[in-house]
Amino acid sequence: MMLIECPFCGPRDETEFSCGGEAHIARPLAENKISDADFADYLFMRDNPKGLFLERWRHSAGCRRWFNMARDTVSHDVVEVYPMGALPKTAAAKSVYNTSWRRDTAAEQAAKPARASQKQAAKARGRK
Repeated sequence: MMLIECPFCGPRDETEFSCGGEAHIARPLAENKISDADFADYLFMRDNPKGLFLERWRHSAGCRRWFNMARDTVSHDVVEVYPMGALPKTAAAKSVYNTSWRRDTAAEQAAKPARASQKQAAKARGRK
């Protein structure tokens, strides 16, 4: 049995939670075009490492909220629990995030607003 620390409800049994898979997968924006192959990589390619892994979890039998967890897939030790939209704070989890192959993918780059769109939006607001 694994005890998971819900950031909203406190420690609970693992049966109250459901894993949502790999965390920090950035969805490409519609305004940024990427190839079909790059989109397929975004959609279907998932890591399944032996060791520390960053995952999304949902407290499905409790508050029903989502959060991220850095968990060792071998020992099931939870290294860190942190909110959705945030980055990990522990050195080990930061290292996993920064060295992930996803940081260099076309989908990750396409998840950021296009520079041309930013310039157009700034002009529309009266700035140069």
